[in-house]
Amino acid sequence: MANPRDNDPAPAPGDSYVQSFARGLQVIRSFSAAAPRQTLSEVAAATGLTRAGARRILLTLQSLGYVETDGKRFGLTARILELGFAYLSSMPIWNRAEPVMEALVAQVKESCSAAVLDGTDIVYVLRVQTHKIMRINLAVGTRLPAYCTSLGRMLLADLDDAAVRARLEASQPVALTRHTVTDIDALLAKVQQARRQGWCLMNQELEEGLISIAAPVTDRSGRTVAALNISGQANRTPAKVMQETLLPGLRAAAAEISRLL
Repeated sequence: MANPRDNDPAPAPGDSYVQSFARGLQVIRSFSAAAPRQTLSEVAAATGLTRAGARRILLTLQSLGYVETDGKRFGLTARILELGFAYLSSMPIWNRAEPVMEALVAQVKESCSAAVLDGTDIVYVLRVQTHKIMRINLAVGTRLPAYCTSLGRMLLADLDDAAVRARLEASQPVALTRHTVTDIDALLAKVQQARRQGWCLMNQELEEGLISIAAPVTDRSGRTVAALNISGQANRTPAKVMQETLLPGLRAAAAEISRLL
């Protein structure tokens, strides 16, 4: 899923914009599950940089320990995790939230996740899993489209309608299952519903058989800063059962984490 920021024109170099640093981040972001190891030419093609420019950045990252090479292909090292975990460690709330989520998982016997909104995507910041229920491998740092996830719609609900519509249009929604809502007006209505009721249930729109329900985590001003969800299998926990039996515990856990803020 493309991030709308990837299509934005690059800011002009100046006192407030360091182009070489931006290009370094661009090179890092070119590595993914689909392209874990790349040749110099592949990195240059993926980033739009010249081979010489891509080479300088890759060698700089290698000297800093963030990239390794076998002489032909380059790949990220585990040290790159420092950059992501710097975000998590700078927000100790998630250390305090984890026991709350663990208690919820023990109570409902379903997996629980926390995520924040980044552009058109959600990014998982914490996850307590009971057992694997999805084909997608979810972990801290995983990104998913906001439009077809309960966490995403709950996070979008904190924005005004104009901002929600802009992000939905930038997402260019596609049908991931036969249940996925892709019409912008219909999606906006779903987000508005989540805003009104204070929770969001998603039934098999991201993956066949997957159902989830989300609630907001708010700061002391009432703004949504994250969302918490419970996910399970639709054949084991139908939508009506999830709403009636799991939603109260989820909302209580989200409220408790909100108080920790």
